[in-house]
Amino acid sequence: MKKVSAIQTVVLFVCGVFLATTVFQCTKSGDIVKGLDRSFTGSADSTVYASFYESNTVSPSDLIPDVNDIIKFRGVKTVIHEYCGTSNCHGGPIAPKFDTYAEIMKYVTPGNPQASKLWEFITTNDFDKAMPPVASNHELNTSDKGLIYNWILNGAKERPNLADFRPAAIRLIADGCGSANCHNQATATGGWARKGLLGPLTTADTTTFTYINPLTGAVTLYCQVSNQTLLNQVWGSYKDSVKRFYADTLANASFRPWKILTTPRSSQSTRGPLQTYDDILMDIMYPKTVRSGSSVVYTNPVTLTQYYVRGNPLLGNSSMVSRVDSTLLLAVPFTGVFATSHQGDMAYGDGGLKPHEVALIKAWYFADPNVPDVWKYGISNAGIFKYRKTGNIIRR
Repeated sequence: MKKVSAIQTVVLFVCGVFLATTVFQCTKSGDIVKGLDRSFTGSADSTVYASFYESNTVSPSDLIPDVNDIIKFRGVKTVIHEYCGTSNCHGGPIAPKFDTYAEIMKYVTPGNPQASKLWEFITTNDFDKAMPPVASNHELNTSDKGLIYNWILNGAKERPNLADFRPAAIRLIADGCGSANCHNQATATGGWARKGLLGPLTTADTTTFTYINPLTGAVTLYCQVSNQTLLNQVWGSYKDSVKRFYADTLANASFRPWKILTTPRSSQSTRGPLQTYDDILMDIMYPKTVRSGSSVVYTNPVTLTQYYVRGNPLLGNSSMVSRVDSTLLLAVPFTGVFATSHQGDMAYGDGGLKPHEVALIKAWYFADPNVPDVWKYGISNAGIFKYRKTGNIIRR
């Protein structure tokens, strides 16, 4: 009888252990691995920007896309490639392929993650179906699962559109600009309260917010309306008067807003709120530079009340896009005269927006039908946005 050497014995033993482990881990019985939970612990969130490709060029953009013309966030294709579509797996010899949009869509039901095989693969606790394989120790994190979930839920499109841009852009603006010392409803109405414009208030109606400038150390105190019922009433009435007045400045002359957001009516400079979609749209259509000037533009001949509100909203010399995008110059829509310097300080001085976030806001702005064309392209498509580098004017 032929003897087996010690080395052969060790080799046979190791191979036996490997084979047994492999059979156990790849069993086709559909057993649930004890203690394993691959389920998605997040939730649907339309404000999460989720696109298939990592990079998408904004429309419109300069002839050679500028720094703020490209939306670049982590994309679904990147996630799938990292976890599944590698060259030695589903991007290589192993079927099915996960290297193109068309191939991936064979396992996706647009709008329904739960009905999508792709989603089942990355969340199931079934050892047979789990992808990546549980034994690979390469599990998707919650953030990446959320990216895929929201992409599928929002239609699993190859290229993003308004439905993807708007929620994410509004969140960026609200979070980045709507802080207590900035474009905030409570602070705006608090300025009016401090000036005595809201009548008698109790200590429970307002509070004081202290802001310390991180760069200079300067301390500023802001009065805020903390009574939510009063806040909604006051800010709602102000927005209503703005919208009515500009709908027909002659017929609705009595609705000309007299509570403004900057000096001299407020005790301190206060900015127009940008906390909701409606707030933002109002700021676009009736810019703060029009509805809250720094000098008297009209005096009521009967009451002698002085107003700082211009009657022509197209005389505005700032816009949402021009205040965040330093690559653009803005023209006053009514006159067509372009500014000589950019206004992009809201992105860099206030909100700290990154170029790809600016691009996302721009993509939403030009895609949203609720933003009037005159504030995109000017009167009769004359153009109100011009690229600083090239001089190219954005037209429809």
